[in-house]
Amino acid sequence: MAGHSKWANIKHRKGRADAKKGKVFSRIAKEIISAVKLGGADPKNNPRLRLVLQKARVANVPNDIIERNIKKASSVDQADYTEMTYELYGYGGVGIIVDVMTDNKNRLASEMRIATNKRGGTIATPGAVAFNFDRKGVIQITKKHGIEEEVFNASIEAGAEDFEAAEDVFIVTTDPLDLFQVKDAIAHLGFQCDEAALEMIPKSYVECDEETAKLNLALIDWLEQIDDVDEVFHNMKVPEQLLDQ
Repeated sequence: MAGHSKWANIKHRKGRADAKKGKVFSRIAKEIISAVKLGGADPKNNPRLRLVLQKARVANVPNDIIERNIKKASSVDQADYTEMTYELYGYGGVGIIVDVMTDNKNRLASEMRIATNKRGGTIATPGAVAFNFDRKGVIQITKKHGIEEEVFNASIEAGAEDFEAAEDVFIVTTDPLDLFQVKDAIAHLGFQCDEAALEMIPKSYVECDEETAKLNLALIDWLEQIDDVDEVFHNMKVPEQLLDQ
């Protein structure tokens, strides 16, 4: 595992965890609506909805939000959502992946153009940036919430691809399809998983000076403020002096 660089980027994102939580709830609400519209409101007969409800459980989404959006999806007036990925080049050759879910592609395209006009960067052709990333399940367990050997053994036995002890957290990497079963195996031991999510993990990282990194972070911050944007990933190695800002 690309230990230091990966952990540095995760650490930087952790500082915005509270703001991200609202985005996670919003994303899951959209996925519930889309899944119900596609396959119905009964999770027993709708595999896609079952998967979304698993994600909701991991993210601690309240039951009333889940039930409200299942009912909402049944309304003929409720718009459906389209899942999309934008790929961008930032400053200094940094690659940026933007995961979105929208009910209005034209509005989203306009907002993405505004973002690059205001903060720079270039929208790339599909695949131009994504080839340098792998989509993986990533589970984080604060060290005080787990015993390293037990977490490691449970993770690997449940199908995890990698395990790392980094500063104050254990990081478990899985195939996307194995994320929930590995998370459940860890939880079954009584250890709290602080975060479990699908992420785009860079195959290689780009080093930037502080000025270039700040320009990229300003672009990323702008993108994260767009309502339809759920998550932004990049392959910039965040300079140490910016990690806690």
